Amino acid sequence: MIPDLHQKFIDKAVAYFSKDSRFDGIAAGGSYITGEMDDFSDIDFIIVIKPEHYQEVMNERKLMASDLGNLLSAFTGEHVGEPRLLICLYGPPLLHVDLKFVSLDDFPHRVEDPVILWERDEELSKRMTEEEAVFPYPDLQWIEDRFWVWIHYAGTKLGRNEIFETIEFISFLRQSVIGPLVLMKNHKLPRGVRKIEVDAPEESSRLRQTIVEYNKQSCIRSLEALTALYLELREKFATDAFEKKDEAQKYAVDYLMSLKE
Repeated sequence: MIPDLHQKFIDKAVAYFSKDSRFDGIAAGGSYITGEMDDFSDIDFIIVIKPEHYQEVMNERKLMASDLGNLLSAFTGEHVGEPRLLICLYGPPLLHVDLKFVSLDDFPHRVEDPVILWERDEELSKRMTEEEAVFPYPDLQWIEDRFWVWIHYAGTKLGRNEIFETIEFISFLRQSVIGPLVLMKNHKLPRGVRKIEVDAPEESSRLRQTIVEYNKQSCIRSLEALTALYLELREKFATDAFEKKDEAQKYAVDYLMSLKE
């Protein structure tokens, strides 16, 4: 069941945008699609604009966001590669809301099939038949070409006793490489480490071994655990065309082990 706070905001947003002739529809993504929305969920809106009004709306979107409630803060999503996104915090009570403004022409290009909350003349429904949703999956060869360079890089940071830098890099490997592959293995979308405790409990237990303390040896143990997990996952997903970087692996791992001495 959708929490009351979320439902009231959704209803207000639908009423607001449906009255404006510049919009063709509004849809919801994320946990709304799966029915898993709870008190801790944000709301992911896709707000679809008539192409001829796109730039006009983009210039006004922060004002529109402020009309929806007590807007505490809002900023655009360039840091996640999505400048069309307006990330908002409302409250109190606090509510995180993502407003992604897209042109009707761009609506078919999507990573998931959102739930249409309102549409004008079935425009969103028609456009969703033009293309299938395609979620971006990691390229194992792309990872392999980089992974051993990354392991060596982490080692060089440890060699300089840059512990904070190493800890951050370990988090990057967990978030960008191991987490997505673990979720794929468990037939889930590769969303970093999202809900990995529930969706992949066995590997989640092993990932706890990669959580580091502020010291060199803990960082080395974490990198060893991440490497072991990667090698197992690599075997599961590698195809006949996959090219292992055996030499890079050997020398990078040897370099890391040398830091134990």
